[in-house]
Amino acid sequence: MIEVKDFLRPEKSTLVIWDVQEALVNAIFNRDEFLRNLKPLIEKARSKNIPVFYTKITPLPERFESQVRRLFYRGGFNPGEIINDVKPQQGDFVLNKNTASIFVGTNFEYMIRNANIQTIFFTGIATEIGIETSARHAMNIGFLPVIVEDAVSSGDKEAHERSLTNMRKMMVVMRSKEIMNLWDTF
Repeated sequence: MIEVKDFLRPEKSTLVIWDVQEALVNAIFNRDEFLRNLKPLIEKARSKNIPVFYTKITPLPERFESQVRRLFYRGGFNPGEIINDVKPQQGDFVLNKNTASIFVGTNFEYMIRNANIQTIFFTGIATEIGIETSARHAMNIGFLPVIVEDAVSSGDKEAHERSLTNMRKMMVVMRSKEIMNLWDTF
């Protein structure tokens, strides 16, 4: 019988660091706690040879941006660079994206399927936007999304908490220390 723990093995997993860019990190409600939990998780993933994928909001040139996005982002949106506190290291991957799903407009699905990865650990900003959207997408195409409860955040604490409540009903939600301890058992 297959159990959730079977899906959490490091060799079957990847860690996603969603949009930890300057403007977003500076706007979240729990910046210090978020970074305090995220940093060791990234280091543990690297030490276990778990692929680390960073996403980066990369708007399209205005002419090629959708009308809907132009409507909501009048004047543009520049989230800045990935913050130095958790910047990518050699061997990590950075995916430029321009939607709220890691699977739309990137080679992420292709890459992780080729690597026989089944489980995606999601961290980053914003819980109720890109994290939940990508986690739902992941589940719908056969991956196990795991939300790292204390390493996701938002500029809107209430929306963040609602999103976590929603995701707990259908996905695995774990704390970073619990995940790191589990990885050490394999």
